[in-house]
Order: sequence, then C-alpha cells, then structure tokens
Amino acid sequence: MSKFSNSIVNQQFRKVYDFLISLKRIRGKSELAEYLDTYNHVINDILKGKRNVTVEQLNKLFSAFDINANYLFGLSEDLFLEGAEIPEVSLPYLREIKKSAKRNIRLIEDVRAFAGDSIDLTDTQAMQNLYRFSIPGLEGDLFAIEIEGDSMTPTITSTDLIVCELLEKDAPLRDNQVYVIMTDTVVAKRIQQIREDNQLVGLRLISDNDKVYKPYSIDLEEIRHILKVKCRVTGYGMG
Repeated sequence: MSKFSNSIVNQQFRKVYDFLISLKRIRGKSELAEYLDTYNHVINDILKGKRNVTVEQLNKLFSAFDINANYLFGLSEDLFLEGAEIPEVSLPYLREIKKSAKRNIRLIEDVRAFAGDSIDLTDTQAMQNLYRFSIPGLEGDLFAIEIEGDSMTPTITSTDLIVCELLEKDAPLRDNQVYVIMTDTVVAKRIQQIREDNQLVGLRLISDNDKVYKPYSIDLEEIRHILKVKCRVTGYGMG
C-alpha cells in the first residue's frame, strides 16, 4: 500500500468526496478537480493513495463546500462547518443506502413508538432491534429519525429522514441551529438557550414554519435527549 494511503488527510478526503457525491454537490472527479483548480488525474491519484492532497487544494475545498478543516485532520466528526445549512442527501429509495457492512446509523421509522416513558436511546438492548444502515461520509454512532408534519418546512419536510448524533448531557449547544429534542415527545426545532445566573435552565423551541407554529419553551429537566442534526435524507421510499 502506498504511504500516501496512510495519511489521515487523504483518508478523510476520500470520505468527503464520497459524501459530496451522495449529496449530489459534485458529479465526479472532473467536477471536483474544477473546484480545486487541478486536473481529473490528480484527484484520481489522491483518491487512490498515489499522492497527497495539497494545502492549496484543501483551502479551496473548505471554501467551496463549507468543509470543516478539523474533519480533514481527524480532529472532529463534523464534516461541515457549524452553522452551514443542513446537508441534503437526495435518494430515490432508502434501500440504495442499506447495503453497507458498517451500518452505523440506527433507523427510527415511527417516532410515536418512542413517545412517553419508552424514550431511552442509551438502552443498548432496545436499540439492537432497530434497523441499521450507513451513508458515505457519516461516521460515528448515529440515529435516523423519520419526520412527520410541516413545522420545519422548508428546512425539513414531512417524511424526510434526519440523521442525528446523540449529544452528551453537558455538550455545548449553538443557538438557532436545528436539534432533535426528546421529552415525552420527539420534535425537530431550532433552539435558543434560556439562562438564569449564567446557568442553562431551558430551551426555546422555534419552528421554521413560524406563521403556523409559534415558539414555546421547555425546562431543562423535561429533556431526556438532545440530538444534533447532521443531514437530512429526502425523496426516499421503504422497500
């Protein structure tokens, strides 16, 4: 194996390439080469581990696609910069992404089944029964949740899947970003943190379809889980 294949940056570059393809942000190596001001054979050599990606090429990649530099250096699992729009994976059928050996994403098809006292994503035994799949470029232990309703239209539409990362209890949050909030119900909302004496005491939950759905607040003690939205999968069908 070429020494270039062992480079963490080259390994992560290949994952970024696969994910950009799945997002339909690029159509192939030639189009990526245009963005990076290089040639098709250069991109091909990088992907095959025959040469290193250059700093100049990385800077153009970061600029063109809002890629998180820390992801390329293996310092973060977030492929896109914080605050970038939610990436959209457009797939005609979910079965196109089911055929993967890794299968690091657990699929929650009916959030209503997780309502009430049954919501516990840390219950290892219960989670084993969920269907698992993967999407190129999405690493870590993730959940895919089917969205019902139009409260987050147009950012997230009914029947979309949103792929999320379960956050630790004290993980930092970012105002005006989209999260899945699990209380006795499951909702996807933008959040604003509510603080008293510099302590987080609750969240204000905001719908993008704000002409129909008004903001409301919940206490921190009501929240069982918070998940960070990584991307949405749209245009799928079960089969």
